[in-house]
Amino acid sequence: MSTFTAESFQNEYLADGATEANAIVTVTADTGGAPAPSTDSCEIIVIDSSGSMGYEGRLAAAKRATRAAVDVLADGVRFAVIAGSHVAKQVYPPSGLAVADPRTRAAAKDALNDLVAGGGTAMSTWLDAAGRLLAGRPGGLNHAVLLTDGKNESESAQVLANALARCRGVFQCDGRGIGTNWVVAELRSITSTLLGTVDIVAEPDHLAADFAAMVGNALARADADVRLRVWTPAGATLRFVKQVAPEVADLTATAMPVNPRTVDYPTGAWGTESRDYHVLIEVPARAPGEEMLAARFSIVTPGADGAAEVRAQALVRAVWTEDTALSTRINKSVAHYTGQAELAEAIADGLAARKAGDLDTATMRLGRAAQLAAASGNSEVQELLAKVVDVEDPATGRVRLRRQVAVADEMTLDTRSTRTVRVGRSK
Repeated sequence: MSTFTAESFQNEYLADGATEANAIVTVTADTGGAPAPSTDSCEIIVIDSSGSMGYEGRLAAAKRATRAAVDVLADGVRFAVIAGSHVAKQVYPPSGLAVADPRTRAAAKDALNDLVAGGGTAMSTWLDAAGRLLAGRPGGLNHAVLLTDGKNESESAQVLANALARCRGVFQCDGRGIGTNWVVAELRSITSTLLGTVDIVAEPDHLAADFAAMVGNALARADADVRLRVWTPAGATLRFVKQVAPEVADLTATAMPVNPRTVDYPTGAWGTESRDYHVLIEVPARAPGEEMLAARFSIVTPGADGAAEVRAQALVRAVWTEDTALSTRINKSVAHYTGQAELAEAIADGLAARKAGDLDTATMRLGRAAQLAAASGNSEVQELLAKVVDVEDPATGRVRLRRQVAVADEMTLDTRSTRTVRVGRSK
């Protein structure tokens, strides 16, 4: 079990008549170096085996990656390997879940030998197959890795959405796209719903290391069902809760009401890590000199009796003042992460405009992204942007669209645009 801490960073002073309280809440978990209990961990490896995986050595790379992931499984971890096309086929074990040990790891790797590429792509069947295996383990450290090289062409978007609704809360899922024929937005919809990450692996030779790292990270987690609980007083309205580090993710729509003044936001399993959240609360204006507790931010997990156990708390305050030197002071953390969220939005807008042929909008929005990335020191995004635009002046955001852009470079910028850089702290 991890030790959690929570701390808020804000300028609590509001001008006379002001009604918005912003804060960044940093949550840190420390497992103490102890691995997650093996009996609580389940890992499902789902690899695309549709016909297109037979090209460019993709299926061979997927098999190598799956073997690398299986090698990472500690003894006692329950696991399964699923191959997905227009149907889901359980590769190993024939049914149910295997328990990792030298014999089952070897058998799982051998079972991949007979796997061949063929058929269409219906991702709902893959997800439902994983969900059925894990449905009897609520609250466990349930994780899946999903690899695809193509679009979900064998079923409607609604069928996939229904499957995601069934799998939400059953397991987390990290997704990877291999090659350049898959759809970033489609895979991101899966991973965002299932509280995982999305990325591109353009070169098949890089897949094995990525798979091993994802499984290793999942097995290092110690707390399975961590939730952010936000209480607001009567008269206050919670406008949004967004994760802003290590990447941007809007949690607002995932709210689960606890009572009229309290909501929970599921965040999945945690290992030793730190995440930052931006919270905005609308509060009723008060006279200068008055103050109020605008929100209480708690980290909760299920207790032994099923009731929520509070593991850490942070407070968001609002203090009204006529001193403009206090009320106009911009908190460093809030300003930084507001810019990082705008950066991700600018990249999304720019890439969409470029794809639609609206080059003026694409230039403007990607220029703004270059400006924000430079100002915040987000070197990874700067490097990725430089493959899509020629940055002439990062300070002003003056850029020129490149005429020739590799599809892989554009998709990499898209998938990694939500990654953020951390900021030094100031209250």
